[in-house]
Amino acid sequence: MSVIFGEILTFIQEKGSEVKLKVSGDEFCARYEDPAGYTAVYDYSLGEFCYARLEGTRLRSTGVSLDQPSPAGLVRHLQESEAMRSARTEGRRLAGLPPGAASADTVVRTLGPNQGLLEGRQLSTGQVRGLTILVEFQDVATSVTAADVSEMLNGDNYTGNGNICSVREYYRRVSSGKLDYANVVVGPYRLSRNLHYYAQNLLVGEALQLAVAAGIDLTQFDSRQEGIIDALSIMYAGRTQYLGELWPHNSFLGLQVGNLRTELYMLTSLGRTAADLSIGTFCHESGHLLCRFPDLYDYGQRDGDNVRSAGIGVYCLMGSGNHLDSGRSPSPVCGYLRDLAGWCDNVIDLNAPRECEARHGDYATLIRYPTSKPNEYFVVENRAKMDLDRGLPASGLAIYHCDIFGSNEWQEGSARRHYQCALLQADGHRDLEMNGNLGDGSDLFGAVQGLALSSESTPNTREWDGRESGLVISDIEAPDPVIKFKAGQAAASRSVAAEAAPMLAIPDNSPAGVASTLAIAASGIVSRIKVDVEITHTYVGDLRVELLSPSGRRALLHARRGGAQDDLIASYDSASPGGLRSMAGQPMQGNWTLRVSDLEAADTGTLRKWRIEITSAAVGVAPPPATTATG
Repeated sequence: MSVIFGEILTFIQEKGSEVKLKVSGDEFCARYEDPAGYTAVYDYSLGEFCYARLEGTRLRSTGVSLDQPSPAGLVRHLQESEAMRSARTEGRRLAGLPPGAASADTVVRTLGPNQGLLEGRQLSTGQVRGLTILVEFQDVATSVTAADVSEMLNGDNYTGNGNICSVREYYRRVSSGKLDYANVVVGPYRLSRNLHYYAQNLLVGEALQLAVAAGIDLTQFDSRQEGIIDALSIMYAGRTQYLGELWPHNSFLGLQVGNLRTELYMLTSLGRTAADLSIGTFCHESGHLLCRFPDLYDYGQRDGDNVRSAGIGVYCLMGSGNHLDSGRSPSPVCGYLRDLAGWCDNVIDLNAPRECEARHGDYATLIRYPTSKPNEYFVVENRAKMDLDRGLPASGLAIYHCDIFGSNEWQEGSARRHYQCALLQADGHRDLEMNGNLGDGSDLFGAVQGLALSSESTPNTREWDGRESGLVISDIEAPDPVIKFKAGQAAASRSVAAEAAPMLAIPDNSPAGVASTLAIAASGIVSRIKVDVEITHTYVGDLRVELLSPSGRRALLHARRGGAQDDLIASYDSASPGGLRSMAGQPMQGNWTLRVSDLEAADTGTLRKWRIEITSAAVGVAPPPATTATG
């Protein structure tokens, strides 16, 4: 499946010129809007996109094309009802599932019901030869040749158009040589109808018939001698059409051709010329087709909450990592899925304290920490920005919280509803779960002296049900081909302090107030924090005093208490009840800011000095969990 998150795309119309639309969704359910925000639908009877109106729970064409003014009274951002979207999605999903796999769990979630993987025939190891058929339409031809595509799919040293490698080489690398996936490319063949006919009518059967008529021997694509064509791929002429049956996708289609039958296939586009060829989408759809990898992103409308989230984002091919560098440098398959595919022969368990090395590109090694549940565990890997990771927005150590019974549609992070593979984002912002972005520069762990992760840190290493897993990560080295770190142990508790005497006059009756900042250079996680302030003022009941952490968290220290009392000379301690308790678990390194505001007229004062003392979390050796898990 290939998801689009609000991208501006260009569409061919059967009648009329090309049109640019903002698209959100996938092949099961998508929404289109013009630049002004009006919802559009493709009107096949008119051969062009038209403004949409809402009839009950369903979107219908107004019959007014987008090159005309919008109809009077039309509302922007129209959407079909959630029930209608879910029904349409479920129907299309059921139609594309292998026989016997049409369970409700499979339909409504990105759940991997087969021990984390999708149901169906798995071809993740050995030599697999696929058939790729190129087709063009009566109204859209292509200058891309079979040789062009064969080089992109099979080339040993392919770097054309800026691609990092061929599809075959990509899978050789991420599987550590366990999967050798090559393709025979044939065509292009001319289909019998125009492009838009095939947006409503699947072209796969006709394409296969054309290849057979041209003399292709299908028996070479049955590697297991089971009477099944292992991997059938169709690439159509022109730019990608995110519309109906032309949306890039992987699905099931049972066609009988002589003694052979088809099962899973994938479909995507060729682009306008050979310069458009990129490996990202082909690699992503092949992950479904061969390995039965689930998508690690949130479809939004299928889990009942109608809330989108980014899932694992760009940090895996099966999230949105296939789009990196315009598809030319897709993200590797993450360690969690590589393990499920059987590609990791070397498993390093972190259930005993140790110093560890994470080597970039060592895809045969899985660094793993088991929890008390065999289905739930943590995975650690080096994602320094190099080689297949060159397009990532961040660089450093990645730690994933994994559960084969989870789903990357479940952004809640609760005991019952949580991701199948969640990246513990180093900044603690949970942007992927909140759909803030698909990944940013502070997601991975860079150099950290002392404690980086524990059950009390933000993010934390507690199990999904809240119990302590025992995993502790500390002393992480800077991003490099080899990143060293410690597991199960950390430096002893230590305290650092800083103070300032800013002598800042506090503006009278001004919510903006004054601010003073102290920089803490030491790294670690806050266990305890103390703040001393000395403020001269003739009416302390006018004052508001708050502390801001480097991550932006706020703690209110003084909220207009004390009435007409003179001067605020006070000490605050997170060990006592009060706002400072919220700072426990925060990263200690960075700028801490004290802000003082006078919220009433007449009385004035001065922030004379203040002091902060922070104790880092003291974490000893973590005991091994009660049970161990096997991948």
